[in-house]
Amino acid sequence: DNGRFFFTMAKSYEFINLGIWLNKEKILILSDFHLGYEEYLHQKGVLLPRFQLEEIIQRLNLIFEKVKPKIIVINGDLKHDFSKNLNQEWKDVLKVLRFIQNHCQKIILVKGNHDNYLQTIAAKIKIKVVEELIIGNILILHGDKIKPIPKSIKTIIIGHEHPAISFREKSKVEKFKSFLRGKWKNKELIVMPSFNPLLEGTDVLKEKLLSPFLTNILNFEVLAVGEKRIYNFGKVKKLITK
Repeated sequence: DNGRFFFTMAKSYEFINLGIWLNKEKILILSDFHLGYEEYLHQKGVLLPRFQLEEIIQRLNLIFEKVKPKIIVINGDLKHDFSKNLNQEWKDVLKVLRFIQNHCQKIILVKGNHDNYLQTIAAKIKIKVVEELIIGNILILHGDKIKPIPKSIKTIIIGHEHPAISFREKSKVEKFKSFLRGKWKNKELIVMPSFNPLLEGTDVLKEKLLSPFLTNILNFEVLAVGEKRIYNFGKVKKLITK
């Protein structure tokens, strides 16, 4: 597959790595970076090497090799600590935003439930944080709470949940970040995986889901992100019965 890292889902959008690409508008949507998560864990007494920023930049570079966006949207939870701005968050958020600025004309930050103090950091480089974003008939919002949805909207894109799927081979269990795609009140709903390498995500076949949009996902498709492509494993209800 020549290292291609995307899977075409429809004429209007593609899944590329952990992002969604709107080809007509040249817009790239990413979600749930949770920058500062390592420092947050350190304060809780969990010590681990700080590698997430490097891996995030590497993954972004893979995407930028394939697409050249005009606008990049980060769909909530760019930072992790929702009670304050940690030192690592200040440094890492500015580094990531400045890096992204070199690859697009504009950045739009959609507010997530962890982004209470994000505007203070983003204002340093004159980026605003918005509650939601509408692009044509697509609504982008974080997904931690349900808001009124305009009738004109056909597709809703959320983050927040960090969906994943686990596979067991003998004693080894491997978890893959995944997209979910299904219906919510007759509208297409897409749930994005986390961009943070430390947050593998919620196993949608076994664990309780948090988003109020996801009260019943049995008819949702699971699309797992592999090393070089995305694998459609079909509907949740079929995977649960296997």
